[in-house]
Amino acid sequence: MKESKEITALLHLIDDPDEDVYNTVSDKIISLGKEIIPNLENLWENESNHDVQERIELLIHRLHLRDLTAEFTAWKNSDANLLEGAILVSKYHYPDMQPALIKQEVEKLRRNMWLELNNYLTPIEKINVLNSIFYNYFKQKGVEVSYETPDPFLINKTLEAKKGNPLSNGIILIILCEMLDIPVKAITIPRQFILGYFDQQYEALNPVGHASEKISFYIDPLNGQMYSHKDIENYFRKLSVPPVASYFRPMNNIRIIQFLLEELSKCYDNDRNFYKMEELMALANMLDS
Repeated sequence: MKESKEITALLHLIDDPDEDVYNTVSDKIISLGKEIIPNLENLWENESNHDVQERIELLIHRLHLRDLTAEFTAWKNSDANLLEGAILVSKYHYPDMQPALIKQEVEKLRRNMWLELNNYLTPIEKINVLNSIFYNYFKQKGVEVSYETPDPFLINKTLEAKKGNPLSNGIILIILCEMLDIPVKAITIPRQFILGYFDQQYEALNPVGHASEKISFYIDPLNGQMYSHKDIENYFRKLSVPPVASYFRPMNNIRIIQFLLEELSKCYDNDRNFYKMEELMALANMLDS
C-alpha cells in the first residue's frame, strides 16, 4: 500500500505505550485490509524492539485472520469441498502457502491410484490399491495424534513431510476416494478418526437400516489397516461404551473441517498462544451457524 501521511502516522503509533491508543491504532490498521501487510512487514524488518515486533506480527496475523474468516464463510456457503476446506485450515498457520502445490500432489496421488483401479476389483482390493500407493509407493507415514506441534494436522505439511496423523492422512484419503468415486467416509467412533467403506447397494436397499450395517469394513488412516465389525465391537467393549447408531453415521465435509479446527486448536492450549486456540474454536463454531 502506498504510504500516505495517515499510514505513516498510524505505523509510528504502533509502539505507543498507552494501550487505549494502541488499540485504536491497531483497529484502524486492520480496517485498511491486507494491502497494508507489506508496509507492516517492512516496518518489522527495520524495528529492533522485540515487543514492537510482536505487536506488528499480531497485526499481520489479525489481517490474515479477517480474510480467512471470510473465506471460511464463503466455503461453507458453497459446495464445502473437502480439499479446499483443508487448505483453508492450513492457511491459518501458513497464510502464504501455495494451494496449487497441494492440489498438484493430490492429483499425482489420484492419477497413480486411478491407473491401478478397475471395475472388477472388490471393495477390499480397491482399498489395498489405495493403501499400497499411499503408504508404500508414496511412503506416507502415520504418527499418533499429539498436540505438541500443529504440522501433522495440516495438509500442506502432511504432504510435504510425508507424515501425518490419522486426521490429516484420513482427510487426504477421503479426498482421493471422492475423486475416484469410492464410497469411503469418516465416522465418529470415540477417540478415533476412522473411515468406513459404505456399501452403496445395502444403503439403497435398506435406507432405514442400522448405520453400522451400511459399512462393509473400516480403515485406520494411521497406516491403512482394515478392521472388521468384530474388531470394532471389541473396541467398544474395551471402552465400555455402547455402539449406538450415531457413531457410525458419516461425517459431512463441514463437520470434518470443524473437527480438524477443534483438534488443531489444542496445539495452542498454553498462555502464550491461547488467543490462537480461541480463534480456531471461533472458526469451528462459525461452521455450525
